[in-house]
Amino acid sequence: MTEQVVIERMSYGAQGIGRLSSGKTVFVDGAVPQDTVSVVIDQEKSSFARGHVDQILEASPLRVPCTCAHGALCGGCPWQALSYEAQLEAKRSNVVSALTRTAKMDPELVEELVRPVAGSKRQWGYRNKLELTCFNDASGRLQLGFHAQGGDPTPAPDLCPVAVKAIQKAPKALRGSLRFAQGAGDLGIFRVGVRSSVRTRSTEVALWTSPGAFPRASVAKTLQSACSPTSTVRVLADPGKARKVKKVEVLSGKGFWEEELCGTRFMTSAPAFFQVNTAQAEKLIAEVMRGIAGVERGPGNGLDDVDQIIDEYLLEDLRVADLYSGGGTFGLPLALAGADVTAVESAGASVRDLRRNAENAGVYVDVIGGDTARELPALGHLDALVVDPPRAGLANGVVESIAAAGPDRVAYVSCDPQTWARDVVRFQENGYQLTRVQPVDLFPQTYHCEVASIFARC
Repeated sequence: MTEQVVIERMSYGAQGIGRLSSGKTVFVDGAVPQDTVSVVIDQEKSSFARGHVDQILEASPLRVPCTCAHGALCGGCPWQALSYEAQLEAKRSNVVSALTRTAKMDPELVEELVRPVAGSKRQWGYRNKLELTCFNDASGRLQLGFHAQGGDPTPAPDLCPVAVKAIQKAPKALRGSLRFAQGAGDLGIFRVGVRSSVRTRSTEVALWTSPGAFPRASVAKTLQSACSPTSTVRVLADPGKARKVKKVEVLSGKGFWEEELCGTRFMTSAPAFFQVNTAQAEKLIAEVMRGIAGVERGPGNGLDDVDQIIDEYLLEDLRVADLYSGGGTFGLPLALAGADVTAVESAGASVRDLRRNAENAGVYVDVIGGDTARELPALGHLDALVVDPPRAGLANGVVESIAAAGPDRVAYVSCDPQTWARDVVRFQENGYQLTRVQPVDLFPQTYHCEVASIFARC
């Protein structure tokens, strides 16, 4: 069954959205706004349908040539057919939609609050990290690939254009070197991560394997010849979604990855998290610091001037908590600006990284290794608070604990507009007003968008 459809907008996903002749909403793979397309209906339910483009009848003026021919297979750049300016508009629309539909906020107020998306100067070649899954193809040969959303792994292309230049060809190089190292056996590798920094020239390869015997020296030597990493580590974990890490072994080099953020050197150990777009992460930091300081943006303090951010916003005597702190992305700049920072983080690797990064930066951060929901009530009164939770948002009771701590301002950084909008309602119910919303595009060519938002106590 096919039907002609005019695409109206992008979803929070890879699909364009239009309407069937019946009026039913249809999500269309391969379409962009203002396309007129012939759609093959793949699935139809009572309230919506899903389909894919059979033929573009009239191409949208927003459509651009695709850079990567493999994007539809791996899912790494699902919006690449949409012009970058249109991507930014669509991302802002998704944030606006989350506030009006999920948080039920007044549309006129939302339009005033949500600022234009801060775009990325690098629209390709921006990712400092690639994660590859390992599997055997039909012939039994080792393959490195990506997991398309909801599908089986597909072999990675030889070159990934969204990655920084140093690791764009890493899928091919790593595949060849690991096949050589493995020979006719099985090394138990189920995942490979590679990170590289444009600023520090640091590159790390992390091999995720099941526990057991492993030819550490020979594998390290083979990888060194293939891609010259400054660090090679083995992460011992059980396969599966939980991926509980049992141990990390250094096979060669430093044993950590180095990046520079806001003029500060960060050392990150596998498997700890670090933002994949370094330059755009600095824009998030800038917005958070301005929000904590209560400074409105104006001439001379735009989103890009992060070099002076520590000097510009002195936060002396402010007691600030940094929840889900990771290795100190927000906590270290706040401490360098004079704030008294308490950081809460549950991941052991990130806790160790944060302590080391703070020591190297010459600042003191009170680091608490533990669960945010459990530790927050014991922190006492706070002047300000930064929270950067996982995609699921804040756990039940966390907003209430934040309100009990009484910070005048809360900076909430989110990677999921829907769970963030749900938490906006919780903050409003607990005496906080949303005052600033700055979307920041850390993921060009995808539908993902970070949101830096500021709440003020009423």
